Amino acid sequence: MRSSWAPCLMTATCLWCMPPMHLLIAHNEYGRPSGEEQALASIEALLVERGNRVSRFRRSSSTIGTSLLKKAGAALAGIENPAAGRHMARTLADAQPDAVLVQNLYPFLSPSILQACRAHGVPVVMRCSNYRLFCPTGLHLSGGTVCERCLGPGREVWCVLKNCEGSLAKSTGYALRNATARLGRRILDRVDVFVVLTEFQKQRFIANGIPESRLAVIPNHVAAGTSVPFAGDWVTFMGRVAPEKGIADFLALARQFPGLPFVVAGAVKDSARALLRELPANVRMLGHLDRAALGEVLGRTRVMVSCNRWFEGFPNAVLEAMAAGKPVLAADLGGMSEIVDHGQTGLLYPAGDVPAAARLLGDLHGHPARCADMGAAAHRKVATAYSADRVYAAYERVFRLARQPAIAVDTLEPDCESVAVPTA
Repeated sequence: MRSSWAPCLMTATCLWCMPPMHLLIAHNEYGRPSGEEQALASIEALLVERGNRVSRFRRSSSTIGTSLLKKAGAALAGIENPAAGRHMARTLADAQPDAVLVQNLYPFLSPSILQACRAHGVPVVMRCSNYRLFCPTGLHLSGGTVCERCLGPGREVWCVLKNCEGSLAKSTGYALRNATARLGRRILDRVDVFVVLTEFQKQRFIANGIPESRLAVIPNHVAAGTSVPFAGDWVTFMGRVAPEKGIADFLALARQFPGLPFVVAGAVKDSARALLRELPANVRMLGHLDRAALGEVLGRTRVMVSCNRWFEGFPNAVLEAMAAGKPVLAADLGGMSEIVDHGQTGLLYPAGDVPAAARLLGDLHGHPARCADMGAAAHRKVATAYSADRVYAAYERVFRLARQPAIAVDTLEPDCESVAVPTA
């Protein structure tokens, strides 16, 4: 239930003003490993580590399988799922959490659970890793290139016309659930604070109707490990192996450097399998790896490459590489220039411009001392801007804001109440 305690007026000690909370994390799992879920798990662990009690409200898309009947049921559930709403109402009555942190609603949770939160007076913070509030697929991507048709005339209809999901039935279901939620304000009017990961995302959310007073910028976090900038000579791709992640560009880059070892660490999506049929001889596919194995990969990496083709929120792979003291060569798209400081912690190239990426990679990889300097700078940035302390303080302030709905983000004192985490 909403707390009646007053806003903190302190500055230096504000991190410790709010007593431990009981938080409920609601999330519809995707059914396969994802960076979004890795980040959510890290947030949950951080909240528990700092003395808060955390409960879960979960569903999983893995139960859908290949059954046409289950797929149809999932499509309908995404629009409205009264059963999920009733279950959430019972959970709130029993657990009585201070606030609910929501990540993915679709397909089984649906905006119905938000209505239950509103009815019980429990504030809601929604973490937005992608753009699903405005784009049915969440990616603003179609045919391998950025697409923003869903922001203009026709809105969600474009998801059907362009068949963005590669299945007309699926594209139609996605479009219907988004249109229903948008037109009925079934998310906007039921969420107290929206958390985005970069300033780039924040500006896009504002442009698409989310009030700035209800937006908070909180990046992902990671512990800065031991920097090993001189170890290894690998050029590494980490993360989901998918077209939107730019795997085709990474393979094209590998063909430009037949004498260098390129490695790909990550689960392969079905949509990328055709791109992997003829691998360059210098590319090794390592598959999905656990954290220990990823650490070994980073130990042998000289340059981490991120070839994203969409406005990705905050790539965990980039953060992990920086934490290990590795420079990052990244496509300059979305909020990437906020994460990778060109010429300091890595290099940026125009998204999709493989020749430009090749020129930068050749120069960087060929100068180990420069790699070491950039890697050390990346390590320092992670230890400061993306530390657990900073991110926890920001989430604490967000929950404070959500529990005091009369307070707006832009009216809080920056030194005590600002929910934005500086990047430097």
